[in-house]
Amino acid sequence: MRATLFSLMLFSSAGMLFAQQPADFVNPFIGTSNYGAAYPGPIAPRGMASISPFNVAGPQNLPLEKDSRWLSNPYVNENKFLTGFSQVNLSGVGCPELGVILLMPTTGAVETNHLKYGSTYSHEVAKTAYYSVNIDKYNVKAAFTASKRVGVSKFTFPKGQSNVLLNLGLGLTNEEGAMVKIVSSTEIEGMRSVGSFCYNSPEAAYPVYFVAKFSKPAAKFGVWKKPSKYEGVEAQWMTYNGKTRMMDNSTKMVVGDSIGTYFSYDFDKEETVEVKVGVSYVSIANARENLEKETGSKTFDAVYKETYNEWNEALSKILVEGGSKEEKTIFYTALYHTLIHPNTLNDFNGDYPEIKTGKIGTTAGTRYTVFSLWDTYRNLHQLMSLAYPQQQSNMVKSMLEMYDENGWLPKWELNSTETFTMVGDPASIVIADTYLKGIQDFDVQKAYKAMLKGADQIENNPLRPGLKDYIEKGFLTTNDRGPVSTTQEYNASDYSISLLAKALGKKEDYLRFKNRSLSYRKLFDKDLKLLRPRLANGKWYEPFNPVSGANFEENVGFIEGNAWQYAFMAPHDIKGLIKLMGGDKAFSNQLQKVFDIKQFDMANEPDIAYPYLFNYIKGDEWKSQELVKKLVGTYFQNKPNGLPGNDDTGTMSAWLVYSMMGIYPIAPGDPIYTITTPMFDKVTIQLDPKYYKKKSIVIEREVNNDGKIKQIQLDGKALNSYFISHDDFVNGTTLKVIQN
Repeated sequence: MRATLFSLMLFSSAGMLFAQQPADFVNPFIGTSNYGAAYPGPIAPRGMASISPFNVAGPQNLPLEKDSRWLSNPYVNENKFLTGFSQVNLSGVGCPELGVILLMPTTGAVETNHLKYGSTYSHEVAKTAYYSVNIDKYNVKAAFTASKRVGVSKFTFPKGQSNVLLNLGLGLTNEEGAMVKIVSSTEIEGMRSVGSFCYNSPEAAYPVYFVAKFSKPAAKFGVWKKPSKYEGVEAQWMTYNGKTRMMDNSTKMVVGDSIGTYFSYDFDKEETVEVKVGVSYVSIANARENLEKETGSKTFDAVYKETYNEWNEALSKILVEGGSKEEKTIFYTALYHTLIHPNTLNDFNGDYPEIKTGKIGTTAGTRYTVFSLWDTYRNLHQLMSLAYPQQQSNMVKSMLEMYDENGWLPKWELNSTETFTMVGDPASIVIADTYLKGIQDFDVQKAYKAMLKGADQIENNPLRPGLKDYIEKGFLTTNDRGPVSTTQEYNASDYSISLLAKALGKKEDYLRFKNRSLSYRKLFDKDLKLLRPRLANGKWYEPFNPVSGANFEENVGFIEGNAWQYAFMAPHDIKGLIKLMGGDKAFSNQLQKVFDIKQFDMANEPDIAYPYLFNYIKGDEWKSQELVKKLVGTYFQNKPNGLPGNDDTGTMSAWLVYSMMGIYPIAPGDPIYTITTPMFDKVTIQLDPKYYKKKSIVIEREVNNDGKIKQIQLDGKALNSYFISHDDFVNGTTLKVIQN
């Protein structure tokens, strides 16, 4: 009896030991095709350093080649020509940037032209915190992992001459210029200039510093530099005109555009070389300290294990039960993508470059960067507030630091540069939403003051161009960019400000901003039941084509969308919109038409909440349930093209996470969720005790015939609504969705 019991206990422990963890379900190849702009290489949660295979350079990769088309990712899954491994990258963005500091292992004589030393590759493996590949031309196996600020590479070379190239000329960024210095036969330091994201703010280009340390001293090393080619009389005297200079054994600092280093080895048998690259946006000294403090003498495997564990802990904040392996893979990969950006900007010692001034600030917490707020205000920050509130708190504090440094809340901030990409004033929505969810350990009075500045300062306001017309007329005119959609964005921000004003006891501001938030109604054409642009004299813009603007086509009224894709983007005033459209039936019919005439765009933000809007119409809630399930199955899959398009720094992935859990933050700024069918039997969201009273909240699905939702219960009591407040949700124990 005892032996049998012991055997059962042992078997049970082994089963637990080898059970798949959330991090084991992540497939980093998802989103690496179909312009998802994800990369398969390793990064720590919210890491500064990341490694990606770089396969978008050279005619071998046409048509998906970085110099031949608009391409914002360092890696495309269908490409097959590799030219290195970049050490700092962006995930799911719409413009080319970073993708620099490229390492490349080669064998034989040193070749510095990436089009000549590039190679096909095979046997790719990508998983949480790890990527490996065989480089065909050289029979080299390359493996990679990363800590928060350090990329770690491991190259296994065959017998003979082997080289590790560090190319500072190649990259995804549109900026040029670099500096490099070989410190010793095991260390390199330098800098690469980056910036001009989306071709904005070129004057704000900035450096990323690095230190590279090698596990074995090089037998030979050197620097190369390819200067520009001169024409005319002077060129006749320049024997080196346009030719690559090889500076063997040089330890002098070298500056230029097309520069790099090589470390060469003569191996008499198969050998492995590890390279650790620490990065910093402050200084070379900080890059070196980041490297030493985070990785020191740790082995590749030790760094991988630490980062894997960090990922597993983060992903375990939401545990799902039931569902297929495919569904868990899709879910946890999406959650993984939401935990990449915003990412860490500050160094190990707390230093970071301040926005605009470039002065060095210091934080005791985390200074975050990469705030793609036009995208992320809609759902990603709400997910952070729910499952990762400490991170969200630090994100808000980072935004307020930017206000202190720059005079304005961020719009689309990247590595302490304000790119002013896209439209609207989205930071106000994120901050209000965060505060109203009970995450209040930041200076809310400062935040409110910053919001009012963006909302009320008419002159020289970079957040809200066209504000004078907006305040006086209630809408932007065709004299401004995307006047209809920009008006809607300002409305959304004003509504969030009104909610915060109400919470702070500022009644006059509450009423003022609430009224301002409804001004989109002045752009409503009752004949078309759509919003349309007006001229400065108030007349409708003619000729008007409601479908113009689809697929990112430029048009007069809207930014990245058309009249159908913006028709319902007033989530704070759906009841008002229902009335404008002529009642429940007319609203539901017009909403259904968006899908019937194929104007719904799953790949872009303005309409991604639309599938949930049928929940506002009694009797039509089943349409939301069917639509969400269909869209998840159609657009989100366990394959490289398994995202609908650009992930927009995790926004599309956040949509999926919420949709598979069965809830959605339907009105940004307003702390409410709407409910649909969960796609797992049980979802357990761990709650942070610093911010929430309960340890966790569980969402359960009770399926009879996988039909429509019959009843929704909170802690055993029926909800008479498809909506639940954030407070009721997090203070409950179990939200149960019962299907017919």
